[in-house]
Amino acid sequence: MRNYFSFIMAIMFVLYCGCGTAQTKNNKFPNPPVANTKTIFPVKMTDERWKASLTPKQFYILRQEGTERAGSGKYDHFYEKGTYYSAATLQPLFSSEAKFNSGTGWPSFYAPITPDAVMLLKDNSGGYERIAVVDSKSGSHLGHVFDDGPKPTGKRYCMNSDALIFVPEGGKPPINSKQQ
Repeated sequence: MRNYFSFIMAIMFVLYCGCGTAQTKNNKFPNPPVANTKTIFPVKMTDERWKASLTPKQFYILRQEGTERAGSGKYDHFYEKGTYYSAATLQPLFSSEAKFNSGTGWPSFYAPITPDAVMLLKDNSGGYERIAVVDSKSGSHLGHVFDDGPKPTGKRYCMNSDALIFVPEGGKPPINSKQQ
C-alpha cells in the first residue's frame, strides 16, 4: 500500500510539473517584468524637462502618479483600430485589439503590446496594495493592473487616457508628447 501511495504521488507530481511547464512555454501573454525602487530606467529627465515636454495633465499622471476622474478620459469609450503609445517616451504600449470595455471609466486592456513595454510596481498608496503599471523606459505612471479582466489573460490594465497617445492603424508614430 505504501508503494502504491508513493507511486500515485510521483505521478501527480510529474503531471503537476508538466502542466505548469506547458502553460509557461505556451503562454501567449507573459507577465511584464516587475520593477522596484532600485530599477534603473533608461530615460531620465529633470522635472523641468518633463514639464517642458508634457502637458500639465500628462505631467500630473505620468510623473506625479495622478489619476484622472473616472469617465473623464478621451479613450474610455473609444474603439478605433490602432496603437496606444506612452506620452512619456513615445513607445508603443497597447494595441486596440487588446482593448475592452471594463465599465470602470478608464480605458482598459487585457495585455500590453509586448511584455517589456511596461513594468509592474507595488503601489501601497491610498491605504491598500495595488500593482501600478509604469512605462518601461522611464518609470512613468500609466495606471494599475487588476486580476478581473477578460480572457485570455484575466488581467485588466486600467490606464489613464492622458498617459497615452493614440495613433490610428496605418498612422505614423507620435513625434512629441503633446501631439494628440
